[in-house]
Amino acid sequence: MVAACTLYHDKGPELWLRRTSTDAWLSTGIGESIDGADGTTHDQGDVYLVLCYENGNLEMFDVPNFSSVFSVDKFVSGKSHILDTFFHGPANDPVKLMNKDPEDVGRGRKETSHNIKVVELCMQRWDAEHSRPFLFGILSDGSILCYHAYIYEDSENASKTDLGSISSSRLRNLRFVRVCLDSYAREETPSGTSSRRISVFKNVGGLQGLFLSGSSPAWFMMFRERLRIHPQVCDGPIVAFTVLHNVNCNHGFICITSEGALKICQLPALSYDNYWPVQKVALKGTPHQVTYFAEKNLYPLIVSVPVLKPLNQVLSSLIDQEAGNQFEPDNFSSEGTYPMEEFEIRIMEPEKSAGPWQTRATIPMQTSENALTLRVVTLFNSTTQRNETLLAIGTAYVQGEDVAARGRVLLYSVEKSSDSAQTKVTEVYSKELKGAISALASLQGHLLIASGPKIILHKWTGSELNGVAFYDVPPLYVVSLNIVKNFILLGDIHKSIYFLSWKEQGSQLNLLAKDFGSLDTLATEFLIDGSTLSLIVSDEQKNVQIFYYAPKMSESWKGQKLLPRAEFHVGAHITKFLRLQLLPTSADRTSPGSDKTNRFGLLFGTLDGSIGCIAPLDELTFRRLQSLQKKLVDSVSHFAGLNPRSFRHFHSNGKAHRPGPDSIVDCELLFNFEMLRLEEQIEIAQQIGTTRTQIMSSLNDLTLSTSFL
Repeated sequence: MVAACTLYHDKGPELWLRRTSTDAWLSTGIGESIDGADGTTHDQGDVYLVLCYENGNLEMFDVPNFSSVFSVDKFVSGKSHILDTFFHGPANDPVKLMNKDPEDVGRGRKETSHNIKVVELCMQRWDAEHSRPFLFGILSDGSILCYHAYIYEDSENASKTDLGSISSSRLRNLRFVRVCLDSYAREETPSGTSSRRISVFKNVGGLQGLFLSGSSPAWFMMFRERLRIHPQVCDGPIVAFTVLHNVNCNHGFICITSEGALKICQLPALSYDNYWPVQKVALKGTPHQVTYFAEKNLYPLIVSVPVLKPLNQVLSSLIDQEAGNQFEPDNFSSEGTYPMEEFEIRIMEPEKSAGPWQTRATIPMQTSENALTLRVVTLFNSTTQRNETLLAIGTAYVQGEDVAARGRVLLYSVEKSSDSAQTKVTEVYSKELKGAISALASLQGHLLIASGPKIILHKWTGSELNGVAFYDVPPLYVVSLNIVKNFILLGDIHKSIYFLSWKEQGSQLNLLAKDFGSLDTLATEFLIDGSTLSLIVSDEQKNVQIFYYAPKMSESWKGQKLLPRAEFHVGAHITKFLRLQLLPTSADRTSPGSDKTNRFGLLFGTLDGSIGCIAPLDELTFRRLQSLQKKLVDSVSHFAGLNPRSFRHFHSNGKAHRPGPDSIVDCELLFNFEMLRLEEQIEIAQQIGTTRTQIMSSLNDLTLSTSFL
């Protein structure tokens, strides 16, 4: 029985598959070409039929002779390389050797492997220089097999080939290598149903690839012989797709949603040759921090621009500050200028349809004043008894070691008219304080300011900030402030993290617990998993640590010490965490009353430009994936022979450190499970006491819940 089939037309100036046949040197194209109107000869190419049977075997036939030219045993297994079994028989097939004795195969394993079939096939070669065909196969459990063809000339088999036999027309030099795909959401195909999901496109917005319809639609885009997968989650399930190109819709497409809505669309002009679609915005300066003003759909950001100041102006300001010895004569240019960084706050608005961003307003800083932090805060106005959403800025004057540090707190109101493109920014408060203003946060209608070695909580009256509470924390320099309800997480540049609480009844800031270790903190954030609150911190040694507050445990020294929950070596400096609620999965929909609905993941950015995510897991899923991770360390071939287990250990740089719990799983390693052969997947799942279906479901739920963009 045939489970799936497709046609492949090998055409173009270079007939690629014809080069892989045994008698390629005899092929002249005579009888297969026609004369065009311009007198030139056009080769119509070759047509092949690709079949996959219910037993998992794959076979290719040439059309119209329908003679077999390529066959593969157990294509459904997902082997790393596939080749013609006519020349490389099943005796050398590692899958056959593995399954030689059927009595050794457990009943559950046998049933599971036989239940998985190929439900759809597609073979395509896109127009590009030196391009090669791709072979796609969708399995009944939603997995996608992707193979890339290549030519391998085996001289040993070439000497044994009899050109007069039936083997002369076979694609002897054709081989396929399996391609690892980016993470995508799998969609199981119910038994007895068959619906076409793959739609090939050659020009949608100037891009080529294929579109995968279904409950989790996705774009597979081709860039330099590499596939980029971009899920389309904006319209829900897509049941039909086709390309559209006319005067009104230039290189667009039509899609029909599961609700019956027909949409005529165009792809936005973004860069899709990345893990996520990217739009670059030219700032002509160095961005330092960005925040989002949700009410106005604006993005305020701190930008510094290098400028050349007149030499006499710089010297006069330094003489006034008695710090003229800080500048060396070698740094001055011959024109009598000195390079300096000028800071400003730009308020930008994104245009629709991926157009260029527009600068709506600019707030310049004073001379030698650096903007350090930028937050959108909600403050309770005690005069009007209303909440106000303001833009808060913390700055510091950089004037050398001989001048006492000082900074400013600035509050701005932002008004955006609907009919006008202009944005009105008004300064409502400005005050200079001792010490640099390194962090700001809003706490239950109050403004929390980190000024020098202490934090101060202020009440907003509409025109003034009045201090209501303070805490002289031992830290040297606060790098981050995070708020959840009335809890405060404070990160110090050298003294790790502090966990405080705010009691409005007595106007008190109380220290609940802290980490007594020495840690060079870069960023902090709260990690929320239902009713469980954890504290996460990244350090200068490229590690991530997760702590929790447990005052009833004896190890916490009567609640004074934060206890470690997990630690992990990321391999990059994390400078920002962003807390986002996890998206619902199929498991969450079956139990709507569970704590899984109140789960948040942390999206983080690093100094090397990478983006990652840390998400909570339930206990059962974690134990399953942790056991799988231990097996994959030995089962998967690693890059350069490097061991992922040793790489993920906490790096202390020679300092004394007590190892914490091993409570984080590495998804970069776990997603290699799908690249193993089907028989190996089933065997590993049995060894850890679970099934392949459960493992694939857990990995798919992880992908779905973290599909933020």
